[in-house]
Amino acid sequence: MIDDGRPYGRRAFLALLAGGLSSLAWAQKASSVFSPLPSGFSQLVGNLLPVGGWRIYTISGSMPLFDARDWRLEIDGLVRNKVSLDYETLLSLPRAEQVSTFHCVTGWTVKDVRWTGVRFKDLLALAKPLPEAKAIRFVSMEVPYNDSLTLEQALLPDVMLAHTLDAKPLSRPHGAPARVVIPEMYGYKGVKWLARMELVAEQPPGYWEGLGYDQDAWVGRSNGYHS
Repeated sequence: MIDDGRPYGRRAFLALLAGGLSSLAWAQKASSVFSPLPSGFSQLVGNLLPVGGWRIYTISGSMPLFDARDWRLEIDGLVRNKVSLDYETLLSLPRAEQVSTFHCVTGWTVKDVRWTGVRFKDLLALAKPLPEAKAIRFVSMEVPYNDSLTLEQALLPDVMLAHTLDAKPLSRPHGAPARVVIPEMYGYKGVKWLARMELVAEQPPGYWEGLGYDQDAWVGRSNGYHS
């Protein structure tokens, strides 16, 4: 996908294919076989071994491990009430369901994705943002993965914090235990393995924006890369 600020295209992909990885078949244990790996290599493997139409990318080269016993979602920053949600509490919040299309900035798409999760209005109602709060910074368990949305964007009717995919709890490759879903934007805005929501006065750039990608990653209206 992206490493050192440069999108990977067909030539790099074919070079990796020629290197022999084409002989490896995808299996449930593939995430452990290829973890940890350098970011660019991991992303190329994601292209080579798609999972149900998905291509699984990481920044660090390894996917965080989720343990329901000690995971917490912290909601803090410019709020009246700091919130710390455990996994069971997250699942108990009002549920929203939707079917939407997922667009990756590298040019691939997965249609009819069935998400279940919590609308951000319900999460924010717990924390009660202060008037000066204008955006949410999302922090992943995968360091240094982070990104942000304005409050207006986070409150769009089909934006959610998803914990379920196709009627099953999110798997590790898909961002367990929770990930941001915003169908109108490219997938890099949908932070996976979420650990923290920080309410802030100004929208900060995220990891991918630091590499030159657009802050507002609207599908078809931002600097997506297509090979």
